[in-house]
Amino acid sequence: MKIMISLFLLTNLIVAKKVTFDEAINLTITNNKEQKAKEFETKKAEQSLKEAKAYDYGRLDFAYNISRTNHAGYVFGMKLASKEATFGDFGFGHFIDNMGGLMNPITASQTKSDLLSYKPDQLNNPDARNNFEGKLTYDVPIYTGGKINTAKSMATLQISAKKSLLEYDKKKIAIEVLKAYNGAVTAKNFISMLQNSLKITDRFVGTSQRLYNNQLARIIDVKQSQMARQTIRVKLQEAKAKFDVAIAYLKFLTDDKTITDVSKLVFYDRDTSTYELLKVNAIESRDDYNYMKLNTKTMKKKIALDGASSYPTIGAHLEYGLNDNTPTVDTDKDYYLGAIGLRYTIFDGDINNINKQKAKIEYMKTKTYFDYMKSGIELEVNKYYLDFKANKAQIPNKIKIENMAKDILRRTENVYNNNLNFRVNMMFLLMQFENLLKSQADLIKSKYDQTILYGKLQISSGKSLRSIK
Repeated sequence: MKIMISLFLLTNLIVAKKVTFDEAINLTITNNKEQKAKEFETKKAEQSLKEAKAYDYGRLDFAYNISRTNHAGYVFGMKLASKEATFGDFGFGHFIDNMGGLMNPITASQTKSDLLSYKPDQLNNPDARNNFEGKLTYDVPIYTGGKINTAKSMATLQISAKKSLLEYDKKKIAIEVLKAYNGAVTAKNFISMLQNSLKITDRFVGTSQRLYNNQLARIIDVKQSQMARQTIRVKLQEAKAKFDVAIAYLKFLTDDKTITDVSKLVFYDRDTSTYELLKVNAIESRDDYNYMKLNTKTMKKKIALDGASSYPTIGAHLEYGLNDNTPTVDTDKDYYLGAIGLRYTIFDGDINNINKQKAKIEYMKTKTYFDYMKSGIELEVNKYYLDFKANKAQIPNKIKIENMAKDILRRTENVYNNNLNFRVNMMFLLMQFENLLKSQADLIKSKYDQTILYGKLQISSGKSLRSIK
């Protein structure tokens, strides 16, 4: 039995994991499935660039067709392609047979007329033929009106844009890690506070019971102290539940199911005067701003891409193949073809111009959102800056209030313990105790709020929480 208990405790020690904030962020960046999914967007953009570059190399195709037909045109064409056509296929045998008639002046006219109207059976009703055709074709663009180069530029911009967005998402998810991590620490602080409060209520119960036993207090004092103790027990259960929820969220973000505890509170208490500089540098520092800027440049390039149809396109076509009535690699029956072609759209119902105008509208819409984003960033930084500054200024006062509440409770409890002519009853004592609980809870929450506001200020200013020490 002792061995089983030891193994159980050892297993718990191995599975249990206490993490710091930096460890939690690193685990999230490495393991979080949402972040991993977003990385594929960058890889997708990289493939788009490879696709655009691939058009420069042209396209090489191989085709192999096997057919059988007695269609006169196809059979004759197949024979020509395989270099097997003879004069007999044209019906020249009948022509030669009637050469005598052509040579005779008397019958020459009639013979000529008969020959011209003759339908050669060999040509019109050929035997069915098999044909094995194999060919290599190579098509390559020479000039596309700038489409390929523009597509490459757009793809390059999108790679940078997706990387910027990914970096922003990594910084942004750090706020969620901060909420979960400090939420768990804050819940632990509440648990510690309530455990101390439970000791105080135990003391109240003991004191009131003693005074009641000595007929120096009323039964209602005992019941009120007992109710206060039970209330603290309920709140303690709630705090433990909130800790479990925060740990569960941290496990979800980090994708690490072994996390069971967190280290100390990540608390930021810096001079807010330095954040005036952040408002100036925030716009150029933010990755989402850079993402939007690159998207705007991409949409501008699209105008040129859609307008490229106004220019002619020039391409080259090369072909090499073999034709025969049996499978063969006989080079005597091969052929080649080389061609350069030009295509220019003279009229398309103004569709090309319409597409170009649509691209311009999309560009202006994106640019407008981009300009709107600049104002939004400045507002966001300013809001978090003011909120952080205000919250930071309140904390020293809340510490003073907590200390005052402790002192008042101590003095009130002394008066109650001494039972000075019942001038203090349990209700009044519990009011002071409630004031202490409220001031302590308010201070704990303000410290939590300060960390979140600081984190949001950092992110809105283009900074990373991973770099904060």
